Amino acid sequence: MINTTKQIDDRISGGRLGYMVGMRESKKRTYDDGCAAAHALDLVGERWALLVVRELLLGPKRFTDLRAGLPGASPNVLSQRLRELEGAGILRRRKLPPPAASRVYELTGWGEELEPVIVRLGRWGARSPSKPRDAALGVDSLVLSFRTMFDPRAAEGFRASYELRFGEDRFHAVVDDGRFEISRGSANGPDAIVEADSDTLAGLIYAGRPLAEAEEAGDLKIEGDRSAVERFLGLFPLPEPAPPAEA
Repeated sequence: MINTTKQIDDRISGGRLGYMVGMRESKKRTYDDGCAAAHALDLVGERWALLVVRELLLGPKRFTDLRAGLPGASPNVLSQRLRELEGAGILRRRKLPPPAASRVYELTGWGEELEPVIVRLGRWGARSPSKPRDAALGVDSLVLSFRTMFDPRAAEGFRASYELRFGEDRFHAVVDDGRFEISRGSANGPDAIVEADSDTLAGLIYAGRPLAEAEEAGDLKIEGDRSAVERFLGLFPLPEPAPPAEA
């Protein structure tokens, strides 16, 4: 009988047998087309593959963190995608030093080159007339949407730094005269600190929820320059929806 611990380790870290099976399945699912775009889809076109990459764009994650960010993916499917992406050289596994001593997944340099692809794909998808407007956004998805939707013209001549707090997650955002950067981690002396959950902040930015309403409901807490927060909320306009298909 196979040891339970080994089963879990093989599922999460990718045992040799699972890896070989995964590679055989990958070889079966190919467009067999000489176009480089078709080959790219061979590598990242399977369901959940690009979303795994999305989840790693803001830094390394453990398997359990990826599961939390992609709750619709079963453990087996997620493990399969991770093995395939690792085999393709898009991500790698790394063991953190003590006291953490846990394994994380991180993008390779080549894998990081997919960020502009995901950003452009997200902006294209945001124009879809059929996109669900009330679907929940995870923390990383929301943060990456800021990179996608940021309008440099709206930030011309404006400078401010922020710390965004989502539970235990911290992000440092900087707006600098038409440029925008955001990364995981606390800010040093920010102009404002914004504390909320991802749905609340998404509603404020993308659905026009009034700031005062969120504060009165206890969904939002602001420390520091309130006017800087009000300006921040207007830096990410959604693109115009694409015209609906003709009947």
